[in-house]
Amino acid sequence: MLLTTPLTEHCAAPLRSGVHVCVGVSPFNSYFTVERITALARWALREFESFHFFVPDQAAVYTLEALGYDPGRAQRKAARQGQYVVNKICRALRDVGVDYPEHHLLDGSALARNEMYRELLRGAHAWFMTDDVFAQQCLDATRWVLDRRLPDGQAPTDEQLHCAVRYFLAELPMFIDTPAIARVESSVFAYHQRVAFLERLYARELAWVPNPAQGFVVLRPGDEAA
Repeated sequence: MLLTTPLTEHCAAPLRSGVHVCVGVSPFNSYFTVERITALARWALREFESFHFFVPDQAAVYTLEALGYDPGRAQRKAARQGQYVVNKICRALRDVGVDYPEHHLLDGSALARNEMYRELLRGAHAWFMTDDVFAQQCLDATRWVLDRRLPDGQAPTDEQLHCAVRYFLAELPMFIDTPAIARVESSVFAYHQRVAFLERLYARELAWVPNPAQGFVVLRPGDEAA
């Protein structure tokens, strides 16, 4: 059983609508086993009219570079991991009877061809460059990611943060307006963790405000939610 918790009160309506869900699957995250992805796929099929899986595979390069990988090695490692994750998703979708699973993927290649995503990505970078409060919140979210990847006792430098934040900015369009990207009336983004930045975003406390038809749901297996 999967338990769904809207992140804020603004997220409840897109979840109830049952129109569309975008399930986030992070590269380099052992949480996303084939079995878990299969459970997510069954849930998406059962609860929503349509769905996508979002994989920020190409953007993972920025995190790797921030951790010290040279650009060429970072690209190769991100590409291998991205393909590994995509393969797991496609396998899970086939197992639950979905034809053409690639049509349900929003990975780097698909989003590079998506005009609305590219426009929103430009918006993310513009807000980061022009709004100090927004930028600091993005950097704080990036610090939370890097803190879990760096050796104990080592804090990320400003240079590392400004490199890795590009990964977070690449995700932001999915939190702001997946309905425009997926061409649906409403959508809820599903992930298994709460992020302080997103709580502020969906509480309408930041300058950039999500589409009213965009929500976020914390999605956890029942045996892990206690």
